[in-house]
Amino acid sequence: MLQPQAHISAQECERGIRFLMIDAAAATAIGALNSGVVLLALALHIGASTIAIGYLAAIPLLTQVLQAPMVKLVERVRRRKLLSVSGVFIARLALPIYAAVPFIPSRRVATIVLLCAALLHYGVNAASACSWNSWIRDLVPADRLGHFSSRRGLYGTIVSAGATVTAAVALGWAQGSETIGDRIFSALYIAGFIFGLISAAALAQVPEPVMAAESVGAPLHRLLWEPLRHANFRKLLRYVASWQFAVNLATPFFTVYFVRALGFSMSFVLMLTVISQLANVAFVRQWGRLSDRFTNKSTLAVASPLYLLCVAAMAFASDVPGDTARATYLILLHIVMGASGAGVGLAAGNIVMKLSPSGAATSFMATNALVSALAAGSAPIVGGWAADFFARRRLELSLNWFSPSGVEQLLGITFSHWEFFFLLSALLGLYSLHRLSAIEEPGAVERREVVQHIFTSARRTLRNASSVAGLRLAVTFPGGELIKLRERAPLLLENLFEDEKRVAAAPPRSAALAKLLGSAFEQPANDADFEDLLKRLDHAA
Repeated sequence: MLQPQAHISAQECERGIRFLMIDAAAATAIGALNSGVVLLALALHIGASTIAIGYLAAIPLLTQVLQAPMVKLVERVRRRKLLSVSGVFIARLALPIYAAVPFIPSRRVATIVLLCAALLHYGVNAASACSWNSWIRDLVPADRLGHFSSRRGLYGTIVSAGATVTAAVALGWAQGSETIGDRIFSALYIAGFIFGLISAAALAQVPEPVMAAESVGAPLHRLLWEPLRHANFRKLLRYVASWQFAVNLATPFFTVYFVRALGFSMSFVLMLTVISQLANVAFVRQWGRLSDRFTNKSTLAVASPLYLLCVAAMAFASDVPGDTARATYLILLHIVMGASGAGVGLAAGNIVMKLSPSGAATSFMATNALVSALAAGSAPIVGGWAADFFARRRLELSLNWFSPSGVEQLLGITFSHWEFFFLLSALLGLYSLHRLSAIEEPGAVERREVVQHIFTSARRTLRNASSVAGLRLAVTFPGGELIKLRERAPLLLENLFEDEKRVAAAPPRSAALAKLLGSAFEQPANDADFEDLLKRLDHAA
C-alpha cells in the first residue's frame, strides 16, 4: 500500500487528489484546534513560566532546520509516501500527550511533558514535510498545480473557519474553572488526534510515483553554502536574520501579555488572531501590486517600519482607559499588523527569488529558510529570559510643571515588564531597517513615492468599496525542489559564481558575448529562436 508505483493512471491520480483534499481539511482542523494560540493557552492554563513559553514558541521555528538533512534521507530511502505517512502518524501521537498534560499534578512535570510533546509534534512534522513536498510535486501535473493548490487552500480555509470558532467557544468555557478547563483542553486535543488519524488514513490512499533514477548530484552542503558567497545575498540574509530576531523577540509573548497583564480572555485573543489573518489575506494582493511597481526593497521600506510601529504601540495598550477602548485599540493594531505583515512576507519572499541567479533559486530559498528559522527560533528563547529580567525593572518618564501653587504633572509614562520589552524589540527592529538599506535591488525608489501610492490606492478602494481577494502566504523550506535541483543541476552551482566573476571582469563586448553563450545552453523554443540566437552570436563575435 505504501509502495511507489511505476505507472499511475489518470483515474488513480484524480482519486489521489481527492484524498489529498481530505488530508488538507483534517490537517487544517488540527492546526486550528491544537496549535498557535490554543497551544499557548494550554501553557498558560498549566501555569508555565515565561521562559518555558519562550521555548514553546521557538520549537515550531527551530525544527524547520530538520528538513535539510531529510533531503539526504529521502534520496537514500526513495520511498516518500512511507516517510510522509509514518511521519505524520508519529507526529500526531503527540496530541494524546497534550491531552494528558492538564491532569498532571506537578506544574514543572506538566511543563516538561508539554515541551517534549511539542518537540515530537513539530519536529517529526517538519522532517516529513520534505518527502511530502517532493512526492506531491511529482504526482500532480504541472499544469494543474496552481488549481490543486488553490482548491487545497480553499478546503483548508473553510475547515479552519469552523474549527477556529469552535476553539474560541471552547476557550471561553475553559475560563470558568480549572476543572472544566482541564476537560476542555483535553477534549480539543483528543479531537485533534481523531482528525490526525483521518489525515494519515487519507494520505495513505494517495499513490506515489517512482522517483527518478539515481544520479550523482551536487553535494547538499555545497548547495546551501553557495548563496553565502554572493555578497548582495549576504546583505539580504543579514536583514532577514535581524528582522526575524527582532520581531519574534516580542510577538510570541503578546498572548501572555493580553491574558496575564491586560486580563483579556483567550477567546478574545483568538479573535485577534483571526482578525490579523483576515487583514493579511485582504492586503496581500495590494502589496503584490506595490512590489511589482516599486520593487520589493521599496515595499519592505514601508511595510517593515509600519509593523515595528505596531509592536512599539503595543507597549501603550495598558495606558488606554477602559476595557472596551483597550479592546478596540488592540483590534486596530492587529488589523495594521496583519496588513503590514502581508507586505513584509510577500516582499521578503519575492526579493529572495529576484536576487537568486537563474537556475539556483531553490538553494538560495533553502539557505534563506534555514537562516530565518535559526534567527526566529532563537528569539523567543532569548525573549523568555529577557522578559523575566525586565519584570524586576521599570522606566519612568515624567514632565512636571512647578508653580507657586504646587506641582502639576503634564505627562507621565511608565514602562515596566512587557511594555519595556516590546519597545526594546521595536528598537532592535530599527537595526534591520539599516540592513535593508544596504541591499541592492534594481529599480528601488524613495519611500515617499510608495507611501503616496498607498494613500492614493486606499482612497480609490474606499470609493469603490470593493472586496479584495488575497492569498495565504507561507515561506517554507523547499525540500522537494532541493531534491530535484540536486539531481538535475550538479554542475550549475559549482561554477555559478566563478562564471559571474569572469563576466563581471570582462570588457563590455566580452561580457555581452558571454551572456549570449550562456543562453545558448538553454533549449530554444523553436527553429526561429535558434536561428536568431546564431545571428546574435555572430554579430557579438
